[in-house]
Amino acid sequence: MAILNRYGSRMHLILGLFVAFALIVSGSIACQQAEEVVAEEQAAMEEGVLVFEGTPKLAIGNFLFLPEAQGFDIMVFGAVDGGDLASLVDQEVKIEGEIAAQQASVMIANTIEVKEANGEYRGVFTRTEEPALDEYLGLQARDGFEALDKLKYDDNAGWEGRETAKVYGSLEELENGYRILVLDDEGKQVGYVPVDSISDYANFYLQKLSLFDKFWFYVELKETIAWNTRRRTSELFRADVIFAGLF
Repeated sequence: MAILNRYGSRMHLILGLFVAFALIVSGSIACQQAEEVVAEEQAAMEEGVLVFEGTPKLAIGNFLFLPEAQGFDIMVFGAVDGGDLASLVDQEVKIEGEIAAQQASVMIANTIEVKEANGEYRGVFTRTEEPALDEYLGLQARDGFEALDKLKYDDNAGWEGRETAKVYGSLEELENGYRILVLDDEGKQVGYVPVDSISDYANFYLQKLSLFDKFWFYVELKETIAWNTRRRTSELFRADVIFAGLF
């Protein structure tokens, strides 16, 4: 019996050492694999390469909204196989791109793949055009738009002489276009700004932020509305909307 106990103890010891060795080896392999993944991600980031997988929810002009790519506006330049950019909405995609020079919040898509029913990805886009960020208005540029928060229809000095500014309010659709209902800092109506055009970038954000109904509208000011019309309609000046946001 004593011999069996010694034999059993020896077997338990050997088995325990084997398990410990296996755990050490598997742990080492797992750490090595994790280090390789981290190294690949760091190398990609150093090269400015970004990869996102998800489901686009909005496409306007060159802009694509992918919720999984938080903090980035994705821009696509070139043709998408089988349709336009809007054909990617609500499909599972993988997007590889790079951060735009001078615009850290813009990702320029280089390739886009769509996930098929069998789980495989199929390429539908490879960038063929040089990025053009003419419509994009970065944070630094927005700082140059002074808020017009004390407007009065009978005091055109509040806006004349300015080329750009921002006004707070809501967008109203008319039979023949749009206008901005301008509000003061207490939420009271102070007048209207007839809108001649809305850029794709502004429209992109208006729809991206569809849960909200009041925005700061970044505008290029145009001609002042004639006094007789201004007095009757409270319309202040005409404008082109180039961006709309919450601040």
